[in-house]
Amino acid sequence: MPERNNDFGRFGASGVKGSELVGRKLDDLAGGITTPITAKRGLMARLNYLTRSDHARQAARDAGLTVTDRTLKAWLEGKRHPSKKNLKKIDDAYRAVRRQNVARHLLKRLNANGGTRVEIHPLNQSGVARPLQRDVPFRHMNVRRWDRIIGAWAAGDHHGLDAAWTDDILPDLGSQYGAYEYCTNIGFAA
Repeated sequence: MPERNNDFGRFGASGVKGSELVGRKLDDLAGGITTPITAKRGLMARLNYLTRSDHARQAARDAGLTVTDRTLKAWLEGKRHPSKKNLKKIDDAYRAVRRQNVARHLLKRLNANGGTRVEIHPLNQSGVARPLQRDVPFRHMNVRRWDRIIGAWAAGDHHGLDAAWTDDILPDLGSQYGAYEYCTNIGFAA
């Protein structure tokens, strides 16, 4: 019975972990600010999102944005500009807070009507020698319970997301589920 790939890409296959692709898709579904943080508009939008309430400020602190209120006020007034390190912290905190804020709504949408149909595009075997290639077709399935996946995604727990996707969802594909640990794309909508 296949399990996890230990030496992926050894013979030339390429792809990305399915759980990472699921996380990216959830980030797309969560939406948010699209202007880059390096632009003044993007920075101000993120700072306003992170400081609009006491709850948002506390969530930003919990996500790793630990600056004084005085520094935050100077950034908001445009008197000072954050360093590259702080820009990354602001962006990471924004993404973490945004995930927490939309997780419940997203979970409700994905679990509605018996689950969500997911399309799984297999790994790319164009770099693998012909005799070593396997028949790994395009698959689709209905994921009925998103609770563990959304919980790990909202918490920023990459290992938990990988375990939820690989151990809970992929075995529903049948005995060759290990061939879908790495993929080129995973698509679904909510």
